[in-house]
Amino acid sequence: MSLPSVEELKGKWKQQVGSAKVAWGKLTEDELLESEGHAEKLAGLVKERYAITHAEAEKQVKSFFDKTR
Repeated sequence: MSLPSVEELKGKWKQQVGSAKVAWGKLTEDELLESEGHAEKLAGLVKERYAITHAEAEKQVKSFFDKTR
């Protein structure tokens, strides 16, 4: 089995933006699209917008991706 291409990941992320918007309503759609599904970028945005620790933001992002696979 091969790993998905960058383009496949980006396409899948565009489909998940709606779910991410529900999870983190304080983030704009543009911010979510810019993160392109990169967990670190997304965790940084969540940390900043929700004033939580980096560890908590990473935990939320990991949980989100585990649910949406």
